[in-house]
Amino acid sequence: MAYVARLEEGIEGLEFKSFLGADASPRNQGNRSPGHVDRGYITDERRLGSSSFWNIEYYQAYFDVDTTTVLKRCYSTILPTSTDYITTHLTPNPDLYGPFWVLTTLIFTLYLSSSLGASISSFLSSPDKAFEYDFGLLSISVTLVYAYGLALPVLLWLALRYIGVGEWSPVEAIAVWGYAMFVWIPVSAEAKATRLFIIAIAALHAGLALSFKVLFFSYYVVKSDDVQI
Repeated sequence: MAYVARLEEGIEGLEFKSFLGADASPRNQGNRSPGHVDRGYITDERRLGSSSFWNIEYYQAYFDVDTTTVLKRCYSTILPTSTDYITTHLTPNPDLYGPFWVLTTLIFTLYLSSSLGASISSFLSSPDKAFEYDFGLLSISVTLVYAYGLALPVLLWLALRYIGVGEWSPVEAIAVWGYAMFVWIPVSAEAKATRLFIIAIAALHAGLALSFKVLFFSYYVVKSDDVQI
């Protein structure tokens, strides 16, 4: 039979083929972030050369990232675990999705805290007067934050490339700069009235949670005693 003839060829005749792919070995996986091929959305080759710079498909791979990776990269900017952020957290898949939403959230929190502080101050000074929201502040916030978070890192990258310092890409520059803006979100409430309001809301939530916990365990103990009786 065919398989008997194959075995008679000896060890040299035996061929083993791996169907796991080149990147399936544990040493290649490590602790790196899941790539585009790993998730099955888009291939790295498509990102690198098959799409034009002016097509949306060219940027699609830079928005292929999961929530866990984005949260980890945001958290690492506040409590860094390594001196090299690019190698540890961005390589081999830097993204633009996280920086975009960090900047957008920062715009929202800046406008919300400013409007909330102004409305509270207006209510305390003249309760009968209707407060009018200034949407011009939102336009200013959008312009300043996006210019600072997107245009400035590109300019810095161009300057460093001109003097021959650094080998990172403009996407990595935007990613590092954008994720670093995450620290400004919790401190964006600059008005004292807004801070007091947020602290009061947090205290009320904590008190409500504690009350529910006490009531739950009290009911549970009484019910357990009734069952034993």
